Amino acid sequence: MTDTTTGFTAAGADWPAWQRSWDRQQEWYMPDREERFRIMLDMVEALVGSTPRVLDLACGTGTITARLLARLPGATSTGVDLDPALLTIAEGTFAGDDRVTLVTADLKDPDWTAKLPYDSYDAVLTATALHWFHSEPLAALYGQVAGLVRAGGVFMNADHMIDDTTPRINAAERALRHTRMDRAKDGGALDWSEWWQLAAEDPVLAEPTARRFEIYGEHADGEMPSAAWHARVLRDHGFGEVRPVWCSPSDTLLLALK
Repeated sequence: MTDTTTGFTAAGADWPAWQRSWDRQQEWYMPDREERFRIMLDMVEALVGSTPRVLDLACGTGTITARLLARLPGATSTGVDLDPALLTIAEGTFAGDDRVTLVTADLKDPDWTAKLPYDSYDAVLTATALHWFHSEPLAALYGQVAGLVRAGGVFMNADHMIDDTTPRINAAERALRHTRMDRAKDGGALDWSEWWQLAAEDPVLAEPTARRFEIYGEHADGEMPSAAWHARVLRDHGFGEVRPVWCSPSDTLLLALK
């Protein structure tokens, strides 16, 4: 693995255990999380082949990269994120794997693409991350993404995309989802804040977790515009075909083909 993060080394940590813990915490919010990844990688293979160069955008612990390499061992991945704690887990997970490059960059910095090792990618993939953005900076980011995807390449975003024209449907879905989340919590599931508390208490992750909260503060959402909004903005930036390839009542996996 090529590492352009902070150079932080954490020998002896149980990185698979931290990955599993992160997955379980995320699945508390999204029980269908793995299904969206399966469809995402189906479409990568169908549209750009079995040895793609991939940009894992807002990669976190490297969730997409791990599934990509398990599914398509000939792929290569550049993971980019700003979170020191999640990048520390990714660094430990992919140590020694030359197929993976990790980059520390702020996606709100207009020059973040200059830190990438390549000028173009077969696929840019992201999941459950860009809802942290408000609409205007997200539209600007989509313009940068469009410049990174090669002709015939793909961009996919699996995230919360809320249709405000269906308020009763939205309310009913949210009520049922939260009822199920409460049941899972009673069974011992960790939520976001509890997971971060564990990270803050871990001798390896405590320091990068503290830096993480200096950067981000507490969790705060940006905006969650509809899939139609995302599709329109991506078309405006030069993608020829854009449509959902998977959806749930609250989330959509949107595919844009250059």
